[in-house]
Amino acid sequence: MSQQSSPRGTFLKIADVVRGQIEADDEMTELPSAAEVMRDHGVSRGVALRVFGVLQKEGIAEPVPGGRWRVIRRGESIDRRPLAERLADVIADDELSVGAAFPSAATLSARFDVSRPTISKALDRLQAAGLLSEGKQGKQRTVLALPNQEEGSKP
Repeated sequence: MSQQSSPRGTFLKIADVVRGQIEADDEMTELPSAAEVMRDHGVSRGVALRVFGVLQKEGIAEPVPGGRWRVIRRGESIDRRPLAERLADVIADDELSVGAAFPSAATLSARFDVSRPTISKALDRLQAAGLLSEGKQGKQRTVLALPNQEEGSKP
């Protein structure tokens, strides 16, 4: 920081650097961590988080629950609906009927590329909505109702 006469706008300059890294590397899928930004640019955590905010506003990056910020490429089609809604789609996508076994948290974790605790929270929401049975250790959840019948009013 001593190299600069004013710290104002530092986060914008760092955002420019990170944006340049994204544009230069087509394989880049994640932003550097906040710790890496802090270390590489000699700034506070608050400044690093402001960098991520700028890139998010520009539509270049988005936060990933429980993970790093993800790079968004132009033309990329990503389902940004809540995980619980996407899990409810599994019932139709896998052609499950009432009483059918629902995929395990481990299977869903791999399928949606999120952590098991994140999957568990979404499964709890489907259970609260009456779509799935209670999940117990050693006992697989089952489908109690079809989403179109239970959630017809939800988007």
